[in-house]
Amino acid sequence: MPIIAMMKAIERIFRSTSVCFAAFLAVASCGGKADYQDLTGYAQGGIYSVKFNHGGVKVGMIEIKMSVDSILTLVDTTLSGYNKGSQLSRYNAGKPVVPNEMFKEIFTISKKLYDETGGALDMASGPLFDAWGFGFTNDSLPSAETVDSLKRICGMDKLDENMSPLVPGQRPKLNFNAIAQGYSCDKIAEYLHSIGVTDMLVNIGEIYCEGLNPSGKPWKIGVDRPVDGNMELGGQGLVGKWQGDGSGCGVVTSGNYRKFYIKDGRKYSHTIDPRTGCPVDHNLLSATIVAPDATMADAYATYCMVIGLDEAKRFIESLDELEGYLVYDDGGLMSEWASSGFNLVRDSR
Repeated sequence: MPIIAMMKAIERIFRSTSVCFAAFLAVASCGGKADYQDLTGYAQGGIYSVKFNHGGVKVGMIEIKMSVDSILTLVDTTLSGYNKGSQLSRYNAGKPVVPNEMFKEIFTISKKLYDETGGALDMASGPLFDAWGFGFTNDSLPSAETVDSLKRICGMDKLDENMSPLVPGQRPKLNFNAIAQGYSCDKIAEYLHSIGVTDMLVNIGEIYCEGLNPSGKPWKIGVDRPVDGNMELGGQGLVGKWQGDGSGCGVVTSGNYRKFYIKDGRKYSHTIDPRTGCPVDHNLLSATIVAPDATMADAYATYCMVIGLDEAKRFIESLDELEGYLVYDDGGLMSEWASSGFNLVRDSR
């Protein structure tokens, strides 16, 4: 995919997700054998960080920073629902759009995910998220009649492979927030691979990591404790740290403990089941997924939060390439379940 080289401030793209990671990096010297760099900037509603081993890479840091920022700018101008001039916003407004390769790629991914999950992951359910106040508008508490009417105009199955509505005049609105941050991580990792980087940690709210950290060990990623309103990074805000093995993978946690509202004593989470049109109401508090890339980790973490604890366990165990860690409410107590290959390291304190 061609990358437009440009330097400019990254506008706010996506609101803060329910996911936030603490990436714990060892700072011990590597005896001059490695040259770790840390690029930071603003993107997708927060600060991004790209840590990588620059040793042996012939491309200079200024060019790398420009390329990373240009990728995030391309995401903004293509997939952001908050950028009114983006391809997504123009598409949702019914305006003519000639989709670029990024738009076509993420649309194709979304179609496959819709089919794979039986509609539980539906990037064409934007109006439902808007109606509940978790999309691109500030609405909340729609009536049952409104939900039913919106469900009739949602669904990736109402669009063909060319993004055209199967029924003329009935084009669902798209919202790629469930996978956009993971996808962004993968595009940056793809670029870093292209210039010879093999040790990296890309953090844009979701994470892609590969290789070794500055101490010469696989990366560790903090996993949040799913307590309502938990904004603490580290310390008591974590259940532990996932320890990688050096292979490239996405690590994403989805949960309902940061993005929710309470109305008339009832909690409404940002995780909406497109099949019912309503926020989920079950005992699964958070799902952390490790997958071969961040796009799939992002998608499957959301999927687990939609389908609930028992189905999530079965789903994770059905795919050899996935590992998962689930935290759930067990009669008022916080309990957990992990797949056999999920390496969670507890704090030794």
